[in-house]
Amino acid sequence: MTAWAHSLIRISNYEVETLQKRLAEITSKKASAEMRLAVLDAEVEIENERARADAEAGLLLQAYLAGWKARKGMAEADLVTLDAEEEGARDALTDAYSELKKFEHVAETTRLNALIAAGRRETAAFDEMGLRRRTA
Repeated sequence: MTAWAHSLIRISNYEVETLQKRLAEITSKKASAEMRLAVLDAEVEIENERARADAEAGLLLQAYLAGWKARKGMAEADLVTLDAEEEGARDALTDAYSELKKFEHVAETTRLNALIAAGRRETAAFDEMGLRRRTA
């Protein structure tokens, strides 16, 4: 493999690995955001049950629900943002992987063409040696 091909493949591999790490980070953040939403939903159920059982808690429920809606809205907005980031990261990773495969294909084709050319030169040299022996 030529030096330029090796360098391009190495750079492309680095880019793919970097994008894979970025996608893993986004996936982790997304799972955390989904967990926050689940916890918020569980908390509101607990508060609703408490309000049904306790009149004083019932009076405070509306204030709690206002805060809960704000927190849930922020968590949902975070999730939408993370979904978009994840889609972008997946697209970038797909593109980087395609580029890597192209570079690998070009490098392999170049290597095979060099082997074919070397074989042709060797055959030509043997043919020339054979002609020289016949004429001698």
